[in-house]
Amino acid sequence: MLTPSRDRGSAAVEFALVLPILLLLAIGILEFGRAYHVQTTLSNAARDGVRVMALQDSATAARATAADSAPSLTLTDAMIDVTPSSCSSATTAPGQVSVTISYPFALVSGFLPIDDLTLTGRGTMRCFG
Repeated sequence: MLTPSRDRGSAAVEFALVLPILLLLAIGILEFGRAYHVQTTLSNAARDGVRVMALQDSATAARATAADSAPSLTLTDAMIDVTPSSCSSATTAPGQVSVTISYPFALVSGFLPIDDLTLTGRGTMRCFG
């Protein structure tokens, strides 16, 4: 059996061995939470944008509504795709329109070995419905 004098510092060594794993786990949870929040925001913004497009038949208004629905993400018009650009030109099954938002998601921590991700929110609705 070891004497108390020989056990000194063993808790510090054990903590030093476990700390990186705990930090990686905590950072992973935070990054996943951020990604989930951004994904939910994108889906809601796309749904709001497609609702405006389906009712008003205005791609410009749909883009503006989608961008306004996600103020924390700073969406640009290039990130928001409205297909088709007019409900009268809808060739898909019965006059459907969709809004797709692609957002580049960068990890804040930099510890995880993952490249930047592109998160996508999509909404589809019948025109004038």
